Amino acid sequence: MNAPDSSSTPLEVHDLTVAYHKKPVLYGIDLQVPEGSLIGIIGPNGAGKSTFIKAVMGLLPVSSGWVKIFGKSYRENCHRVGYMPQRESVDWDFPVSVMDVVLMGRYGRLRLAQRPTKQDREIARNCLEKVKMLPFANRQIGNLSGGQQQRVFLARALAQESDLYLMDEPFVGVDAATEAAIIALLRELKSRGKTLLVVHHDLASAKEYFDKLILLNMRLVAFGDTDEVFTPEILQTTYGGRLTILSEVAQTLSTTP
Repeated sequence: MNAPDSSSTPLEVHDLTVAYHKKPVLYGIDLQVPEGSLIGIIGPNGAGKSTFIKAVMGLLPVSSGWVKIFGKSYRENCHRVGYMPQRESVDWDFPVSVMDVVLMGRYGRLRLAQRPTKQDREIARNCLEKVKMLPFANRQIGNLSGGQQQRVFLARALAQESDLYLMDEPFVGVDAATEAAIIALLRELKSRGKTLLVVHHDLASAKEYFDKLILLNMRLVAFGDTDEVFTPEILQTTYGGRLTILSEVAQTLSTTP
């Protein structure tokens, strides 16, 4: 049996260091993400979670190290990556309809200056149907609630028909029903062999939602199966002395059957 080559590894990161104004934000991150995983990225504010996602996509300059997507650079394999940005990074006043936003997920598959095809529109409609937002297809994106906007951006990510998904805080500002709908979709994608990395801030649900966790605090503190790395000791190392409540939460969760 042949050893798997790197082309089957969705994400491989070696010695990744990112600095803002010569001040390092991420130090020497080494990771190899297995295919078909639903992975949470957790850590305190300022730990570099969003920076990590953006560096993987080449949106930020890297001080050292490299990133490979299925064995190639992001530029070579960007069509295999779906991205869902943070809500706060989006200009919600931009005059664009819900359908237009989801169709943006198809642009990576179009030739230069090519307009979306009938098939692209059908895929966009199906993705909106999946997130229960098809009735809002012609509504301006800025006129939706926060939860509805998140559903639309999830539909856009689905429309990309990617193999690796990078999602930055998809559960922020949504109601319980939307959160349940989002995690159900992420699990469905995982069941189809997709790989998902999700920046997440809520420790209580992290243990339930993800089969693996990346714990970051400028450095990689731990990466592995949730049952193995979601421990009071590792959480305390990740979050430092800023929190006693979190370690108590972790203690409670670690003793939950």
